[in-house]
Amino acid sequence: MAQVTTVALKKMKASGEPITMLTAYDFPFAQMVDEAGVDIVLVGDSLGMVVLGYDSTLPVTQGDMLRHTAAVARGVERAMVVADMPFMTYQISPEQALENAGQLVKEAGAQAVKLEGGDPVLGTIRKIVDAGIPVMGHLGLTPQSIHQLGGYRVQGREKKAAERLKGEACALESAGCFSIVLEAIPSWLAKEVTESVSVPTIGIGAGPHCDGQVLVLHDVLGIFQEFKPKFVKRYTNLREGAVRALKEFVKEVREGEFPTAEYSYE
Repeated sequence: MAQVTTVALKKMKASGEPITMLTAYDFPFAQMVDEAGVDIVLVGDSLGMVVLGYDSTLPVTQGDMLRHTAAVARGVERAMVVADMPFMTYQISPEQALENAGQLVKEAGAQAVKLEGGDPVLGTIRKIVDAGIPVMGHLGLTPQSIHQLGGYRVQGREKKAAERLKGEACALESAGCFSIVLEAIPSWLAKEVTESVSVPTIGIGAGPHCDGQVLVLHDVLGIFQEFKPKFVKRYTNLREGAVRALKEFVKEVREGEFPTAEYSYE
């Protein structure tokens, strides 16, 4: 079972083989995602919302990412593990960014890092890539900038914004990104970006023309149900089934049906 690498991903784009990416935040789910054959496991700062209960990704810390990335890395054998760099761990200076990216790789076991933005982070990306750490870019709806963007809104609909996004995608490639996440942009724009860069694009709410697709695991499995973006497809409803099982446990304990002799030591 060959390890997924940046070289392998670029070959997949060239051959037209779709790339799959899902998030994971702990050891058992990382094992399941890897066993399912997913190519990239993203330890996303989305953990702030779907695991830690925050209302955005902004409160997530470097410590949070180190802990969860290490757990995921221990559960993965084939997929590439990419760790999100949380808010304010790469914005202050390229030196700060390199130190934090290095921690995620050296201490937590990530094979690459992801950071958000275009032109303002190009120097930072070059610094990290020059140190030998692969970087995944992220354009479109960038959740760490929700206050600046005015909320979770589709990006790139206007001609000027679309042209800027296409230019930034090419700049990210030139800076050394091995792939680019495109989030919440029109399908036609994602198609144009995908055709204009030689590195893989991974879409989330960006239509079918990207080189790959990513979703948040807790959305796919129906665990997180506080809200559901248009682009999310729930493939099952684990929350409903889990609550049903837990209610059964409560009922059996209260009615004296559990534990029976089968579950007791004599």
